[in-house]
Amino acid sequence: MLQNAPQLQVSLARTDDDLRAAQRLRYEVFVAELGGDGDGVDHAARLECDDFDAHADHLLLRDLRYGEGGDAPVAGVYRLMTARHAAAAGRFYSASEFDLGPLLDSGLSLLELGRSCLHPDHRGGPALMALWQGLAEYVARQNIDILFGTASFHGTDLTALLNPISHLHAAYLAPEHLRVTSRMGADMALLPPDRIDRKAAMRDTPALIKSYLKLGGTIGQGVFVDHAFNTTDVCLILDTARMSSAAPKSALRAGT
Repeated sequence: MLQNAPQLQVSLARTDDDLRAAQRLRYEVFVAELGGDGDGVDHAARLECDDFDAHADHLLLRDLRYGEGGDAPVAGVYRLMTARHAAAAGRFYSASEFDLGPLLDSGLSLLELGRSCLHPDHRGGPALMALWQGLAEYVARQNIDILFGTASFHGTDLTALLNPISHLHAAYLAPEHLRVTSRMGADMALLPPDRIDRKAAMRDTPALIKSYLKLGGTIGQGVFVDHAFNTTDVCLILDTARMSSAAPKSALRAGT
C-alpha cells in the first residue's frame, strides 16, 4: 500500500479475471478513446488483447475506494516482459516495429514495458507515481538493467508530428550501442536542429514520453506508424544505472 495514496494498490495479475480486467481497461483507452483496432480487439466483450498477454506479467493499479482486493476496479496497467517471457512468446512485442539487435546483443537484463494506460479519472499525479513505484519493485526483484518499449503519439500523420519527433531525435537519441532502429525502412525526414521549435515540441510530446525523458530516457532511431492503433511509435530506452539526477529517482527505486 502507498503511504501518500492509501486508496491505490498495485499488484501483479494472478488470475484470469485479473487479466480480463486489464484487457477491459486497455479496450476503453486504446480502442474506445483513441480509436485503435486490430486482430486482438474483441468489440463484443470490450477486450483489447493479443498473443503476448499469456506470456507476460501484468501490473495492475486498483482504486480501493470502490471495492476491496480483486473486486476494486483496475485504474491502470503495465504489461511487463522479461527475456524469459519473450522466449516463451517467441519474441518481444517491440521486435515487430524495431530491430532490437543492439539491446539483445548487449548482455544486459531487459524488461519491455507495454500496453501502459490509465483510466481518465486517474491520469497524472498519484496514480502514475503508484504504477512507477510498483514497477520499481519489479525492476529490483528482476535485476533489470534496461527498460524499453514503444510509446505512442496519437495519429499517423508524420507531417503533423515532424516538430516533436525531430526534437526527440536531436536531443534524446540513444547511444549507438543501445540504439534500436525502426523496421519501416526509409528514414523519416527530420527537421535540422535550427528549425525545431523546442517549446512547441515538448508541448506536443505525450506526457508519458516526457516522463521517461525526465528519468533519463532516450529513443531509438526512427518511428513506426501503427495504422491499426492509429499511432506513431517511438522506442523508448532507459538505462536504470544512468537515470537523470534531476528526475524523481524514487519513482524507479524499490521500497519507496
